[in-house]
Amino acid sequence: RLICVNIMLLINNRPARLGVGASVGVRSLASIPLLPPAVAEFVKGAVEECKPSGVHVVTGTPEETANILAGLEKEGMVKKLPQYDNCWLARTDPKDVARVESKTVIVTKNQRDTIPIPAGGVKSQLGSWMSESDWQKAREERFPGCMAGRTMYVIPFSMGPVGSTLSKYGVQVTDSPYVVASMGIMTRMGTPVLKKLAEGVEFVRCQHSLGRPLPLKAPLVNSWPCNPDKVLISHLPDTRQILSFGSGYGGNSLLGKKCFALRIASRIAKDEGWLAEHMLILGITNPQGVKRYVAAAFPSACGKTNLAMMKPALPGWKVECVGDDIAWMKFDSQGKLRAINPENGFFGVAPGTSNRTNPYAMATIAKNTMFTNVGETSDGGVWWEGLDPPAASVTLTDWHGKTWKPGSSTPCAHPNSRFCAPAAQCPIIDSQWESEEGVPIDAIIFGGRRPEGKVIMHDPFAMRPFFGYNFGDYLAHWLSMESRKAPTQLPKIFHVNWFRKDATTGAFLWPGFGENARVLEWIFKRCSREREDEAAKKSIIGWLPEDGTINTKGLSGKVDMGALFDVPTTFWQKETKELRAYFTQQVGGDLPAQVEAELKALENRVHNPY
Repeated sequence: RLICVNIMLLINNRPARLGVGASVGVRSLASIPLLPPAVAEFVKGAVEECKPSGVHVVTGTPEETANILAGLEKEGMVKKLPQYDNCWLARTDPKDVARVESKTVIVTKNQRDTIPIPAGGVKSQLGSWMSESDWQKAREERFPGCMAGRTMYVIPFSMGPVGSTLSKYGVQVTDSPYVVASMGIMTRMGTPVLKKLAEGVEFVRCQHSLGRPLPLKAPLVNSWPCNPDKVLISHLPDTRQILSFGSGYGGNSLLGKKCFALRIASRIAKDEGWLAEHMLILGITNPQGVKRYVAAAFPSACGKTNLAMMKPALPGWKVECVGDDIAWMKFDSQGKLRAINPENGFFGVAPGTSNRTNPYAMATIAKNTMFTNVGETSDGGVWWEGLDPPAASVTLTDWHGKTWKPGSSTPCAHPNSRFCAPAAQCPIIDSQWESEEGVPIDAIIFGGRRPEGKVIMHDPFAMRPFFGYNFGDYLAHWLSMESRKAPTQLPKIFHVNWFRKDATTGAFLWPGFGENARVLEWIFKRCSREREDEAAKKSIIGWLPEDGTINTKGLSGKVDMGALFDVPTTFWQKETKELRAYFTQQVGGDLPAQVEAELKALENRVHNPY
């Protein structure tokens, strides 16, 4: 049921613009159309606190998006890139270029609900807690009147396909039209979601402000409003709220992304018995037409997008992309783990992406894409490190807007520069990527950068910056999946490290990229194994590929497979010592007994190898 709700607007003695065309006077009652009661109540509270000059309820139509982009262009926040179809370039304030972990907090009544209490005064690496009283004070220092002179946009959005039992809903209010344009790519947004909210479904309340009310007290840098000194990204998992202030950068302002899809969703998942993870999802089909789905967790800058959009080097094998960053996974009634990609787009790191490393990503971003902090070519295109140099007649402008030449001491594109593109444009998007029941997961891969050994031990599950609650409880939640009362088919678990190096030359031992299909082939076959030792040999750290079971036919260059699968005892003795110290200092009494027992068994194996 959609209803009209009256909202009191108390705005600086000026008429307030509402939706499209309607306006009301100060201290009069204004009707915000088509907002369900719970949404209207949330918006009313945000209006009273932030004091915008108008409210616009986002519908998500192409005409509305075009108007938003035209407004951004007029304000100098973005410019159109004539070389492509509907692509745009934004340059941010140099102080607003990335997620700010030190200003990202979880607010709960008790500290231990958010993080394990570290031993001996050590600083926690597993999240930042803020007390409710400190947070309330911080809120009062930031949000009152923060949207003065600006329009408040109300964005109803869905994480996951609208109507899926695995999807969740949110409403974000923001004073950033850049956020509106980007959320239109990254989420399902607008009227279809509003209709779902009218049915009374629960939603996460997301409030975001750039923190630069009008009139400005100081000039903007790059026409980019932000308030770096006051940045605070706060999450209230008990009440399903997110409040973000001071940053326009995507990771801090597109609140459906890491804030909702991982920090808040991981807590919802714990409460409801499912998993919200920092994982890509891909489908892989063998030459015989058999298909499996794999989820994989890698920390940022460890090749998630490249793996999710891999062009396999093995003839006859096919990889298709479901998602490159986040997976929500839930067991179905038959006990099969099902996963959806809750996002609707890709928010990828640009530098290093090229036709050599990821041709499908390059095809994806050729239209309808928002680029942020990349370089610009004089012929209306974009450029970043990793791409071929442009033609001699083409000049480059760096992410600061200054002329740039190869060999300069500073990069042309910021190392964390981004592309934001619709997932549906990916040439290898999986046919089931929007399946309401999700795709069936047969294997989960963990990995990262650790040149000497195997995985990054101190970014557990690639979730270190994204836990929404105590890491010890998170581990216990994962372990609880094995003892579910309902039928359960657990996926196989694998570890990889694409980044091992030759100790002498410093060169990578493995070529990576499309050649990683050879590892996926072994994983694929292990998923249907009939014996534990099928194509595998036991080691002190688990099952390794048996010699000759990784297909090396046609492998480019010589690869030392012995060095690649070497498990040096001295390294692992040092590693277990570090891991013991890490768990003792960072997790302490919240470490589940099963993990403690597993660590003890690993210590025994590395000191008493087979």
